[in-house]
Amino acid sequence: MPVVSASTTPPDADDRSGYRLSEEQRLLRDTVRRLADERIAPRAAEIDRAAEFPWDIKQLLADQEILALPFPERYGGVGADLLTVCLAIEQIARVCATSSLILAVHELGALPLLLGASEEQRQRWFPDLAAGRTLISFALTESGAGSDAAAIATRAVRDGDAYRLTGSKRFISQGSIADLVTVFAVTDPDATRHRNLSCFVVEKGMPGFSVARLEHKMGIRGSPTAELLFDDVRVPAANRIGEEGDGFDLAMRTFDRSRPGIAAQAVGIAQGALEVASRYARERVQFGRPVGEFQMVGAMLADMDAATEAARQLLYRACTEIDAGARDLGRWSALCKLVAGDAAMRVTTDAVQVLGGYGYIQEYPVERMMRDAKITQLYEGTQQIMRLIVAHALLRDR
Repeated sequence: MPVVSASTTPPDADDRSGYRLSEEQRLLRDTVRRLADERIAPRAAEIDRAAEFPWDIKQLLADQEILALPFPERYGGVGADLLTVCLAIEQIARVCATSSLILAVHELGALPLLLGASEEQRQRWFPDLAAGRTLISFALTESGAGSDAAAIATRAVRDGDAYRLTGSKRFISQGSIADLVTVFAVTDPDATRHRNLSCFVVEKGMPGFSVARLEHKMGIRGSPTAELLFDDVRVPAANRIGEEGDGFDLAMRTFDRSRPGIAAQAVGIAQGALEVASRYARERVQFGRPVGEFQMVGAMLADMDAATEAARQLLYRACTEIDAGARDLGRWSALCKLVAGDAAMRVTTDAVQVLGGYGYIQEYPVERMMRDAKITQLYEGTQQIMRLIVAHALLRDR
């Protein structure tokens, strides 16, 4: 029985001054939280230890229509707004950051299609993506092109009714297990830096497409991070998303809508660490009383709660602004990721401190949460890039 309802219209759509969760959103949040506690949390430590993709959790999310959230109803999806998707990511990340990435990366990979695909392409790919029968990932980053997306070197050369794709991509989340990959490549090397890229859907099994290696990472260890190779891969022109030269714009518009998902992951990780630390502080007795009653520990917990809640409120507001088409939606997207990523790192570090020696060992989950939190300050734009985006928004003529 799926946990989500198809009725997920944006709350207070005419009021951009704030947000209020709808009854459907509250129900989804609470139901996903229970699902995470009962079915995902017991697997989290083993997923991290084994560093293997949790196919059982992927199937669970598919069966409960959680992977269908980003897709329109007419293709078998739920048609959820951005806030609803982020609520689900947050609740899953509270117990397992790796598992939350299954939905976050699925949305990220699909966003270029949601933003630019033709009706034929939507009918071709969306039903299987919404049902979770296929997974999709997003391939922009290269060894020499991380924050500087315009420096991409992968080439796509037109060859009749297809393109010949040559190059490589690095740090691609779920790239080794995805059935489809949205790949960005240079189609016109003589064009300006922001008009030389195009976006393609590369399908698993296309000759010349291979996985070169998997990265060994500090955190999110159950989510495979791959280097992908494209050795003269013949990609049909029908797999190009939008027109030639639309790639950079598609990528930036994708990030404007995907960064809140990373912020949601960060908020979830912080909330999970806060809950573990608070429970420990109530139960751990030293000098004849619970350690949470000592002022310095209590103050740490209060600061952790404040940081987590502040990040959550900013995230929810950012989602409503982005869905409402705010002129400065890039600023809102960067702001929520910046604040949430920093909060997750600070809160998980403090959670380890509250638990003391127990926080440093794998018997308790906060050391895993601390390792997982770091990536939220790095991927989909580093915190430094987020600050540049916000500063640019503040300084431009408004």
